[in-house]
Amino acid sequence: PSRTSKGAAVSLRMKGRHPPGAIRDSTPAGRRGETETAGGQRLLRDIRAAQRLGHAQDLRHLRGFTVGARPGDLLRRHNPNAGLVVDGFDQRRVAAGQFRPVYDSSGGADGFVSLELSPRLAHDTGTSIEQGRRLWKTVDRPNLMLKVPATAEGIPVVEALLSEGININITLMFSMAHYEAVANAYLRGVARAAEPASIASVASFFVSRVDTLVDKQLDAIGSPAALVLRGRVAVANSKRVYYRFREIFDGEAFAPLRNRGARVQRPLWGSTSTKNPAYSDVLYVEELIGPDTVNTLPTETVDAFRDHGRLTDALLTGIDEANAVFASLQALGIDMNAATEQLQVEGVDAFAKAYDQLLAALEEKARAVTA
Repeated sequence: PSRTSKGAAVSLRMKGRHPPGAIRDSTPAGRRGETETAGGQRLLRDIRAAQRLGHAQDLRHLRGFTVGARPGDLLRRHNPNAGLVVDGFDQRRVAAGQFRPVYDSSGGADGFVSLELSPRLAHDTGTSIEQGRRLWKTVDRPNLMLKVPATAEGIPVVEALLSEGININITLMFSMAHYEAVANAYLRGVARAAEPASIASVASFFVSRVDTLVDKQLDAIGSPAALVLRGRVAVANSKRVYYRFREIFDGEAFAPLRNRGARVQRPLWGSTSTKNPAYSDVLYVEELIGPDTVNTLPTETVDAFRDHGRLTDALLTGIDEANAVFASLQALGIDMNAATEQLQVEGVDAFAKAYDQLLAALEEKARAVTA
């Protein structure tokens, strides 16, 4: 019933320029994590399903994993606003311990275990901060990363928790406005932190859902100028954000924090499986490769990329084309701000419904145990 139990995903994290090469996979059973490619790294969000990629016993390139609460975690009691139950914490501690050597050997750059706050709190700043502190204290591992949605109420949560030295994965981002709010919250939060060098953060930017929504609007317009943009908006949106990422973190705004040892907040591309069968099944992989990025991929997309994907630094080019796509959308009367706000609202709602399903399954399990 939990959305975290649906499907496997893998992530490709690129560090610097790299030649094409064979992908190497590390996938221990029943875990979620990250593995490496030749010249880059790969995050496996569901290693159990990813076992079919092979090399299941080779842990040398495993870099970390994300975790969400499942019915099996919640065996005895729960707090509807807690997002986790006592029994689930042990699994997170064990996982964090398993990846602690990666965390230590990478100087705190990798080896993270990711855990999300309750989606019921997406619009509750104060309770989200309290829950984040509680989860951080309870799990008590430096390589924990908490997920916070990029809602208007979530942005102050990001800043507050980062300022306290808590690692954050900001999720449900769809627009430049979302990204800039998150990046600026990172800058403010890390600036207030006592030890900026100890903090890690990723900005999770969702991709394919943008094409799914905007393509429908383009189809409704139906003109040649509209139809030529189908399947191009999501990549353009992401490339514009990546360009802004480079401006911020290669520029003066980040320089004082870099001098204090702070890390860049890496963009993470989410929702990168191809939904439209008319498009390339590696569209959102090939076009979003570049330095300092993470790409989460379903295992079938990984298989496709290994079979016929191309490794290039695609994010380092194409910004003029991306801007031209957005100029064309504006000329057609498509409001991208409205579209991306709609996507975030729908994303929060979907997350909350999945969480409610999880709690319903828990209640059913509890009744069966006590019957």
